[in-house]
Amino acid sequence: MTPPSGRHLNRGTPSPWIVRWSHLVSPGASVLDLACGAGRHLSWFLERGHSVTGIDRDLSQVQDLAGKVALVQADIENGPWPLIADGEPKQFGAVVVTNYLWRPLLPLILQSLGPNGVLLYETFAMGNETVGRPARPDFLLNQGELLSLGSELHVVAYENGYLSAPARFVQRIAAVRDSGGEANKHAQYAL
Repeated sequence: MTPPSGRHLNRGTPSPWIVRWSHLVSPGASVLDLACGAGRHLSWFLERGHSVTGIDRDLSQVQDLAGKVALVQADIENGPWPLIADGEPKQFGAVVVTNYLWRPLLPLILQSLGPNGVLLYETFAMGNETVGRPARPDFLLNQGELLSLGSELHVVAYENGYLSAPARFVQRIAAVRDSGGEANKHAQYAL
């Protein structure tokens, strides 16, 4: 799959990493876009028939999607996790995170993955301070940090390094929570 040639309204083009690995998400599976921003990934997964939930502190850029996707306005850094069902974090078929890091949420992100759930995560890494923002260590992944996060999952793809246009250092991972079943496993991870 390739990203659309234009822009989704003013949403921006979906991340090539998310586009490349979105086929791992089961057809019709629910998708959580954490820190959804302008909604570029909300739109991407909605257009592919997924039930999508976007969560962000500011939802002003995605109000046109209200009624098509579930929107949750919450300060997830300073308040309680808003997606709770029966006392546990609600589970999704995929959790998508791009350009966002708040380490206290990492365990909740994993708990939000249902059986065969796909984690698609891409954000800035150490080294980025040499080329721009973010530059604070609090907002930059340490060497191998996403691999450590994915240690409970089947890692399908991982990258760590420098990208140009714009210049940035990133880590990104595509990983799947195994639910057993050898035949299903091979179908899920087809590249």
